[in-house]
Amino acid sequence: MTQISATEVAKLRKITGAGMMDCKQALTESNGDFDGAIEYLRKKGQKIAAKREDRDAKEGCVLSGVSADGKAASIVVVSCETDFVAKNEDFIAFTQSVLNVALTEKPADAEALKAMKIGNDTIAELITDQMGKIGEKIELGYYECIAAEQCFAYIHTGNKLATVVGFNQTGVDAQVGKDVAMQVAAMNPVSVSKDDCPAEIIAKEIEIGKEQAINEGKPAEMAEKIAIGKLNKFYKESTLLMQDFVKDSKITIEQYLQAQNKGLTVTAFRRFGLSN
Repeated sequence: MTQISATEVAKLRKITGAGMMDCKQALTESNGDFDGAIEYLRKKGQKIAAKREDRDAKEGCVLSGVSADGKAASIVVVSCETDFVAKNEDFIAFTQSVLNVALTEKPADAEALKAMKIGNDTIAELITDQMGKIGEKIELGYYECIAAEQCFAYIHTGNKLATVVGFNQTGVDAQVGKDVAMQVAAMNPVSVSKDDCPAEIIAKEIEIGKEQAINEGKPAEMAEKIAIGKLNKFYKESTLLMQDFVKDSKITIEQYLQAQNKGLTVTAFRRFGLSN
């Protein structure tokens, strides 16, 4: 049997990040061959992945960022099972590396992102490696990208909530971008304006409004009008441009943007929070 030195074990641990005993076992099983040992650890990770398919990866690291040209922004979530892992510096750094690829390559969806490479390995392979190292279910929990004339990103303290916002103009003041991104984080709007509010949400709100009116004893013929009135209140509370600005409730977000630059508006936003 090949004798495995502590130096070799330490070297493999530095390369892979796996535990000392796992590295020793991998080198022993591969007769001291480093490539074989790395493959062994990867396979071990795959076994862990299969074993933990039924586990919930409810924790994780939520990061957002903006591309170098400022015209794209992404949110990436790498999920795990425990908050302890989510707060680990190496895990956060891994999530950041995935976000960096997303911002550079701008893949169409999460599957395309997982197929992209960091170094010689795909992100999907590296996620499997992470499971081997950490011993938890790890997955790419969420990915979204927006494009606009100018984008901004916000990450709430603790890496549990992040947003991205796109504007229709360049030269937007950084504080304005941050204010709107934080508004999205705080108020969780359903759409930019009432014009792009999803039809199914509108239909549901009208149905709820009509049912409430009837339950309050209002005539059926009035219920529709009452429901429309309630819908307008819903737009005020739940669409970004119509919401009261959290830093100055006397004005809406739309009014805030117009005061900064005529014609300035939001074209897209995304928000992801682990607790939502």
